[in-house]
Amino acid sequence: MLSNIQIAELLALQAECESGFLSRAFRRAARSAFLWPVEAAELVAQNRSLTELRAIGPFIEKQIRRWFDKPPRSFISLAEARQLLAMKPEWAKNLRGDLQMHTRWSDGSGTVAEMADAAIERSYEYIAITDHSKGLKIAGGIDERALKKQGAEIAKLNTALRKSRGILVVLHSIEMNLNRCGEGDMSPESLSALDIVLASFHSSLRIVEDQTDRYLAALRNQHIQILGHPRGRIYNFRIGLSTDWPRVFAEATQLDKALEVDCYPDRQDLNLALLKIARKHGTRISLGTDAHHPWQLEFIELGLAAILRAKLPAERIVNFMPKKELKSWIQTVRTRSVARK
Repeated sequence: MLSNIQIAELLALQAECESGFLSRAFRRAARSAFLWPVEAAELVAQNRSLTELRAIGPFIEKQIRRWFDKPPRSFISLAEARQLLAMKPEWAKNLRGDLQMHTRWSDGSGTVAEMADAAIERSYEYIAITDHSKGLKIAGGIDERALKKQGAEIAKLNTALRKSRGILVVLHSIEMNLNRCGEGDMSPESLSALDIVLASFHSSLRIVEDQTDRYLAALRNQHIQILGHPRGRIYNFRIGLSTDWPRVFAEATQLDKALEVDCYPDRQDLNLALLKIARKHGTRISLGTDAHHPWQLEFIELGLAAILRAKLPAERIVNFMPKKELKSWIQTVRTRSVARK
């Protein structure tokens, strides 16, 4: 049975998926749950109304009772993911690549070549090397000079891959650090030289106030194509940021930019509830393992299972694009961003 603390967290999460009055109502109920004098589970067992509890009306009572009937799961295990994917094996066959991973250039433990070898074993068409940018010093973030050197290494590797008649292309990218204003920490010149740009929030992630303006500013940043681990949650560590998610997804769709499912096990961000909102708004979704070692490329299965469970259409998954289509989308987004400026 769910405890009041668990219900409080579920109410807070639901508030993030709603807007306007409903969002405020769920948030008010979440705060109140900490002070309920009796466990909601006891009222359910006694067939009493949950409206006896502070801040609970008939609408929210129905939602809580649904949670009691079928407790939601915000995270899934690799075993669960594989069971789900086994039921629809053709789904995983759509996958062409992985769009977030780290190497020894920042805080990863594998080289670029080792990550490429692991991708070849998975028959990928492409991977994006997204080492951290200079603003995230704790993760060994690289500056423009190091980024240029890394680019030369990747270009050399791609030449070798072509000579070996392999299908893999290593995309030179970065996980650019974003501040609270949605601004990045790398020069426009260095970003324009990259194949694709992923950007993420890494600070001020425990703020309880609405962060919608922060998200909209990030999406409107002309240098970004993918917003990484958008909510900023980590299992058993932090719940992540609050925002008007329908508005954020609508903006991303309008700009034709993608939000990421970070497939790292303790992130799984975006989660199922938010992916359903993304589906409603027709938003593009990108998958990235956030791998820091070659073996961690298997985390992609967590993301594949999540988007399958959310019933997202295959045509809205960035990683399902062939190489040529992916590059065309990136160029289109960049051209539109410049035109808007």
